[in-house]
Amino acid sequence: MGNTEKTTLLLVDDNLVFLSIACQFLAHLPDFEIVGQAHDGRSAVTLAATLKPDLVLMDISMPHMNGLEAARLMNDFAQPPRIIFMSMHDSPYYQSAARDLGARGFVDKGNLVAELVPLLASLAADMNLHKSPVVPHASH
Repeated sequence: MGNTEKTTLLLVDDNLVFLSIACQFLAHLPDFEIVGQAHDGRSAVTLAATLKPDLVLMDISMPHMNGLEAARLMNDFAQPPRIIFMSMHDSPYYQSAARDLGARGFVDKGNLVAELVPLLASLAADMNLHKSPVVPHASH
């Protein structure tokens, strides 16, 4: 059979109701496995360092350390996770800051399902391409 390795996810949000809904939704996606949850940026950095997820879905506005600062710290990891920001605040500042940090996406929490599913599918395909060995063709 083919490669059935799942993309591992760390979910980060201080809104426990939203986190629960997101977990229930993501649990139905066959190519993804939730490996942890954090409720603030500081915990997210600690968990990401320990769990080494492929992808972090993270809120921006959180107590103790916001998602942007947490992403800056995660980008310094030897193998940084891909990051998708989620926010109720669809401001140009947040979108620009997310891009500057190399985020793979910015999802409005109000449109989570409509925006996140295509983005996750695209990322999963991209990550699977990079996980499979590529054998270069010899040129003669």
